Amino acid sequence: MALAGTILGLALGLQFRYATGVAASPDSQAAWLVNSVDRMQQERDRLQTQVNSLRQQLDDITDTTRIAGVQHDLEVARIEAGVDAVTGPGVTVTLNDSSQPFAPGQNPNLYVLHDVDVLRVLNEIKAAGGEAIAINGHRLLAGSSVRCIGPAILIDQTARVTPPYVIAAVGDPDTLAAALNMRGGVVDSLTFWGIRVTVQKAAQLTIPAYQGAVTFTYAKPGE
Repeated sequence: MALAGTILGLALGLQFRYATGVAASPDSQAAWLVNSVDRMQQERDRLQTQVNSLRQQLDDITDTTRIAGVQHDLEVARIEAGVDAVTGPGVTVTLNDSSQPFAPGQNPNLYVLHDVDVLRVLNEIKAAGGEAIAINGHRLLAGSSVRCIGPAILIDQTARVTPPYVIAAVGDPDTLAAALNMRGGVVDSLTFWGIRVTVQKAAQLTIPAYQGAVTFTYAKPGE
């Protein structure tokens, strides 16, 4: 009877533990599901915050005012770089060699155009606010060169140009013309030797884009 009682007690204990486990299992599963839902909601909230932040960044980038400002800066940079054709008011300066005879013994070089003469005209135009300049259709850049090669000039070491030299410059026509035609200025000094110079104001000029390659071997962006 003692053995039977022991066995019966063990059986009842096992049945009680099994019943307790079965009864507690739904509650544990429900608690686990609740915790999982909470974690997923927190993750959803975090992702939604990230989405809102990215949308705000996209709105800032695609803002019309900001895009217009960037486009304007790009247009200015392209004009300064000379890679875009430009139009506007300005002047046209035509230079040609002297047609008057010179006396024997006089230096004939004084009656023909040289690179120095062209450079003086270009410097006067730049000092008077010329914004875009071309010589015989060749756009000049900040680093452009003008050199004498006999009876012609060489522009940017590639374009050989002979007289007449036609310099087109966009800027204020009145200011440019006044700077060139001032008493004792560049036009006076050239016409003294018979060099033919005409300065014409223009309501609209077109300066072509630079056609060559622009490369920098040693110059790098600064910090």
